Amino acid sequence: MARCAGGHNGCMPTKGTPPAAAADVTPRTGVASAGASHVGASHADASHADVAGHPAAGVAGAAGAPAGPAGEVVAGLRPLSARSVVLSLLLGSHPPELPVHALVRIVEPFGISGATLRVALTRMVAAGDLRRTGSTYRLSDRLLLRQRRQDAAIDPAVGPAVGSSVRAWDGDWELAVVTATGRGAAERAQLRADLAALRLAELREGLWTRPANLTRSWPGHLAPLVQRWTGRPGAPDAELARALWDLEGWAGTGHALLSAYGEATAPADRFAIVAAIVRHLLTDPVLPEPLLPPGWPAPALRATHAAYRQELTTLARAAV
Repeated sequence: MARCAGGHNGCMPTKGTPPAAAADVTPRTGVASAGASHVGASHADASHADVAGHPAAGVAGAAGAPAGPAGEVVAGLRPLSARSVVLSLLLGSHPPELPVHALVRIVEPFGISGATLRVALTRMVAAGDLRRTGSTYRLSDRLLLRQRRQDAAIDPAVGPAVGSSVRAWDGDWELAVVTATGRGAAERAQLRADLAALRLAELREGLWTRPANLTRSWPGHLAPLVQRWTGRPGAPDAELARALWDLEGWAGTGHALLSAYGEATAPADRFAIVAAIVRHLLTDPVLPEPLLPPGWPAPALRATHAAYRQELTTLARAAV
């Protein structure tokens, strides 16, 4: 018998679900192409995501770009912008602030001039992305909150301090049933985005699920829209996971990104590839290890992202 999220029994039976129930579900790919957008992009540049998981763009066709499949990854990335570089630097910095002279030195290897940078900074202040105190620029409160959420989204195992953590899996699955009715298209789309951001996948229209191996805070506004249970499917767990997520496709894209990063030499290419890695990590379903295919690349992708962010941090400190 299924158990409600609040601990009560008898709320929604999931035991005995026919094995065919998962087979005819349209799989959610979870695969972000190198140039794809993803959750967490700022309103000012929602089509990109940067190294820290926020709006940014990539570089295509720079000198020294890798060949073969890795080169195809680089070729699919978008041109780099001064705004994306600034956001990546500040979103990866703690505290998230840098003086303008340091920013000028840091962005130079990316082919961004001091004049272009200053124009971007002025526009970012006007848009509410940054705050300026003297010659120092700092993330706005809105982006500080987004930074914390993105840190948790990129690596859910970082711990409960940022609202998410991975726990041992006992075989239970979360179920979220959409009970709200009469909502408009925009509201329905937002609800789907909210549930996907919680790393749930849609089994049937209005029925979202995943293995119950994540501990995270649910947004309060979802309470009147969704009812939650835990239960166990009748179909094999691995079969259900494969129906909900394109795990092989996700892994293939991840390995291509790792290869591209290892072969890239141009600073702008490396930056762009890490931006694509971030977008890809935001779609990682974070499944229990028994449900993952061999060679799952998520740990290597997270290590690559962390190492590159440390490079940027070291570069920023040296420029101050």
